[in-house]
Amino acid sequence: MTPPASAAARPHDQLPAPAGVRIRQARPAEYEAVGEVTIAGYAGLVAADREYVNDLRRAAHRAENSELLVAVDEKTGVILGTVAFAVPGSAYAEVSQEGEGEFRMLAVRPDARGRGIGEALVEACLDRARRHGFTAVAISTVWDMRAAHRLYARMGFHRAPERDWWPVPEVELICYLKDLREVPPA
Repeated sequence: MTPPASAAARPHDQLPAPAGVRIRQARPAEYEAVGEVTIAGYAGLVAADREYVNDLRRAAHRAENSELLVAVDEKTGVILGTVAFAVPGSAYAEVSQEGEGEFRMLAVRPDARGRGIGEALVEACLDRARRHGFTAVAISTVWDMRAAHRLYARMGFHRAPERDWWPVPEVELICYLKDLREVPPA
């Protein structure tokens, strides 16, 4: 699908972000740091010995199979957060269906939380989905990620329990969905 002209002209580094923060695609030289930020963002939610920690570290793989975005401090160049935007049928798409985008591994450095970075990264994914002409965006999360659930609800995502799933017997992932056709109340 062809993206709307207004959205197509706006690169990620011009998306709204908190003051002093720039949202853009990750660069190869940053992949190791992106992996570490992702692991730090998931600390306490994923056991350190789990295979998933290795997946969190593999930013280069995410960059090859999705659009890997970062939130960067403009003064220091420090990566404050990251997210992978995936299209249906790609290696990182788990619950999205035809015509929907999906984001994965949204993470913000613990010392950068509360600054709107997670919201800016989600907005970048929503913008990307609109540019693809998608009608919705899906996300899987675990029950313990309460702050993420509040963020998704505040941004207009709704629970989609019919898409909940178990990637491994001891982990249930719950799904949230945002319909991009919904018009926000005035």
